[in-house]
Amino acid sequence: MSSEDDAGGEAPGGSFWEAGNYRRTVKRVDDGYRLCNDLISCFQERAKIERNYAQQLTEWSRKWRTNVEKGPQYGTLEKAWHAFLTAADKLSEIHLAVRNHLAGEDSDKIKAWQKEAYHKQMIGGFKETKEAEDGFRKAQKPWVKKMKDVSKVFHALYRDLYQVIMAADNQEDLKWWRNTHGPGMAMNWPQFEEWSLETQRPITKKEKSGKMADDVTLTSILPTRDGVVSQTPLQTRQSGGKEDISEWSDEDTPKKCLDANGHEEDIKVPGVRVRALYDYTGQEADELSFKAGEELMKISEEDEQGWCKGRLLTGQVGLYPANYVEKVGS
Repeated sequence: MSSEDDAGGEAPGGSFWEAGNYRRTVKRVDDGYRLCNDLISCFQERAKIERNYAQQLTEWSRKWRTNVEKGPQYGTLEKAWHAFLTAADKLSEIHLAVRNHLAGEDSDKIKAWQKEAYHKQMIGGFKETKEAEDGFRKAQKPWVKKMKDVSKVFHALYRDLYQVIMAADNQEDLKWWRNTHGPGMAMNWPQFEEWSLETQRPITKKEKSGKMADDVTLTSILPTRDGVVSQTPLQTRQSGGKEDISEWSDEDTPKKCLDANGHEEDIKVPGVRVRALYDYTGQEADELSFKAGEELMKISEEDEQGWCKGRLLTGQVGLYPANYVEKVGS
């Protein structure tokens, strides 16, 4: 298994303490050996330059010294010329000494240190490199696996978070709010029957004559003088041994009447059984509350504002909206 596999495939970047990043430090062993060779080569090349320069200075000085000795110059000019050539000879000796140090003593010291610090193995590489590699690997081995597990969980967490964030849709949220808390909410609206002329026409005598003699039809309720409710009898007449009920319609039923003092009051009835079409919760103390399907007794006709008075099966009496109920059997 390679060192990169042990490190979880992590690229050598970031902190030294991260998994696998010790390889940069281990690589310094190999780099050091190579740098020693490069430094020795550098010294050798400079030594050649120094030797060639010293040799050229010596040849140049020798050539011109011969010419000066054979030339017509004399006195101080000849003396200055010889001094100039002598300086070149001394400079040549200095560069020759530098060459000897670089090619000899300095290079030998680097080679000796390199041989002492680096020990090559039979299978290649250096002993020091393998020791450093094994030491770092053993030190990191206990927690490299944990690092892998943490990394997997970390990436899975952020992958899920990214997917959830990218799935956010403000239009879907607004649609949900509209349907749950806004105008899109479901509502148990009152159901109105379509008006037709057929349902509004008065019942004719011919249709009424088909009823049994013992059927009773409530036509109107009028209060007596003392305020006690009474029911007016049906106006019938015998015709050929059959009852003939006078013509009437719901339109003829009065909504209001005058009491004994001349004041207008609701017409009261002994009770008409009705059934609730919708749930209703009373908003005031004098209003009834009931559920859809619950039956109650209507004891007062609808007033001008659309309210009736009724009595629940529990005996509670109060007001309720007239369009929230229907007559039982209708």
